[in-house]
Amino acid sequence: MGELTAVESLTLDGVMQAPGRPDEDTRGGFDQGGWAVPYADEVMGRAMGERMGGGGAIVLGRRTYEDFAGYWPKQQDNPYTEVLNRTQKYVASRTLEEPLPWESSTLLEGDAADAIARLKDETEHLTVLGSGELVGQLMRRGLVDEFLLLIHPLVLGTGRRLFPDGAAAQLELADSLTTTTGVVIATYRAGQAPGGGS
Repeated sequence: MGELTAVESLTLDGVMQAPGRPDEDTRGGFDQGGWAVPYADEVMGRAMGERMGGGGAIVLGRRTYEDFAGYWPKQQDNPYTEVLNRTQKYVASRTLEEPLPWESSTLLEGDAADAIARLKDETEHLTVLGSGELVGQLMRRGLVDEFLLLIHPLVLGTGRRLFPDGAAAQLELADSLTTTTGVVIATYRAGQAPGGGS
């Protein structure tokens, strides 16, 4: 069985909403989008480049897919563009239809968590980028094996969080790196939920 890694940018208070741009995700009146941009540096770029260049397929929720597909194919001088374009992408959506506009993209059929569980049986490694609602579904099903968290030295006090109230997880730190801007890039292995459940 393959493994699934969730890659997420977070604030210290766990907010993951709209790290890249002010208009990325304004649900709930969120007006602090783009908070991660000032923290990018060469250390982060190198670490993420090494991680993303390791192969495997990408899994995206509909909102993240549409945002990425509208941005990345147009970035000609960015080293991530070629990797993202050529990598197989699986998309969880109840509203999108085939054919998807971004090359190497396949729409998952049926229930997203069921489809991704089947993919784990067929694929050595899957990486979910962003896609908070999808990651929440996968966590509840015990399908996330690893979290790669870019934890930014920032508290927003509002916004959608990776681990909402009521979520429980016991994680084991496998690796960490600190960037020049104070972002901690931490790799956590998923364990059992507190109390012995999975």
